[in-house]
Amino acid sequence: MNTTAIEFATHPRSLSVIIPLYQEEDNVAPLLARVHEGLASYADPWELILVDDGSRDGTTQRLKQEMTRYGQHVRVIRFRRNFGQTAAMQAGFDAARGQVIATLDGDLQNDPADLPRMIDELFARDLDLLQGWRQRRQDALIIRKIPSRIANRLIGKVTGVRLHDYGCSLKVYRAEVIREIRLYGEMHRFIPVWIAGVTAPQRIGETVVTHRARQFGQSKYGISRTFRVLLDLLAAFFFLRFGARPGHFFGMIGIGFGVIGSLMMAHLLVVKFGLGEDIGQRPLLFISILLLITAAQLMTTGVLAELLARTFFASTDRTHHCIAWQSDADQAGWHVEKDNAHS
Repeated sequence: MNTTAIEFATHPRSLSVIIPLYQEEDNVAPLLARVHEGLASYADPWELILVDDGSRDGTTQRLKQEMTRYGQHVRVIRFRRNFGQTAAMQAGFDAARGQVIATLDGDLQNDPADLPRMIDELFARDLDLLQGWRQRRQDALIIRKIPSRIANRLIGKVTGVRLHDYGCSLKVYRAEVIREIRLYGEMHRFIPVWIAGVTAPQRIGETVVTHRARQFGQSKYGISRTFRVLLDLLAAFFFLRFGARPGHFFGMIGIGFGVIGSLMMAHLLVVKFGLGEDIGQRPLLFISILLLITAAQLMTTGVLAELLARTFFASTDRTHHCIAWQSDADQAGWHVEKDNAHS
């Protein structure tokens, strides 16, 4: 860990460990102790990036104390308000300097001692992402386990990236791959899916990891998360298949409606002029008109979506304002390192 920034950034196995925290005051001290114990045998340089996602308890103060205690390899980023786990993880990715990046939760349920083995496995299997699999989860059956199993199977079926445990935050990435994607909303649940958009699915693997029951604090997730996962899954499917060409998605539906409406209208024209029947009060007339109008709206929406997509890809990244600290050997305590982090 006594390496320069340049040496750290260029070392092939330099490690950045990113841990987002929100309202985890009691977990901070044991978490840092466990991370240092777990990485004590790691022979290569590493850093620890702790992202405080706008906690309102004593998490921030505990982080400052522990950062000063452990030294310069411990870095803290604090959001001015709560932006969510996805934004916290993206801020950590932006701040990370290692060639290998690992993420885990701040609730002590993931075991940092798994990291050295996972990093060795990442390189041995030549993967871009190694996903943790909590084979023996220490969570409530109804609130956490059952919804998670349903979500994992549904995600794998819809996206084609089949993993046992999408929800496990314990992951190890190659830095150059994870930096090719930008996380926003609640995309952290689908990181393997997004990575599959920039690398081959065969380069995404999983391995069994240790999972412990929560000792301090309360879980931030409940049964309601299942419904959000369904909405996020729909968004993930859309962006993966049509993110760069949304006009095709709306256009195909619009063309389908337009063809059906046109066939209905052609049938009515034959009935009107060929058979001489009155079609003014027929429900089929109103349905065909509705389909044609809907088709026109969908086609127009597709054009607007194409314009928005091109604007999005050409635009600069959004920034969440936050404060970051890093232990400084030349100053007492800590100092402000930078004023913002991208997410």
